[in-house]
Amino acid sequence: MIQSDSVRKKPVRRRQKSDKPNPVDIHVGARVRLRRTLLGFSQEKLGEAIGLTFQQVQKYERGANRIGASRLHELSAVLDVPVEFFFADLDHVQYPIGSGLSEDPPPRFEGDPLARRETLELVRAYYRITDPAVRRRLFELVKSLGAGDQM
Repeated sequence: MIQSDSVRKKPVRRRQKSDKPNPVDIHVGARVRLRRTLLGFSQEKLGEAIGLTFQQVQKYERGANRIGASRLHELSAVLDVPVEFFFADLDHVQYPIGSGLSEDPPPRFEGDPLARRETLELVRAYYRITDPAVRRRLFELVKSLGAGDQM
């Protein structure tokens, strides 16, 4: 019988837990939020679809919790996008793959006007207009109103 004193265990190397979420986790979470919002899903509805609470979905979207590979695969199926969607627009110059990320996180999606709730609701409402001629006239109206602000 071997005594426990004589058995040496290798030290387990673990990643350091920091106060700030990993910038890639923040980016992936922001992409989950973007797609969820585009589809008109609440955090609760998305959570139910993948067997999580809305609080867990919130943590994923903030980057506070890292999304594992199997969960990311499940999210891609529920949100009807390829897994690559979650990494789209990731700045590979600022955050090269395999380099160990810089200390500065990428810009938050909240600053991106395309990710704002108002924009997403406008796009959803626009595509609910079934008459293509009406949709086109609305498009031209919005373009002309926007052009007036730039003069």
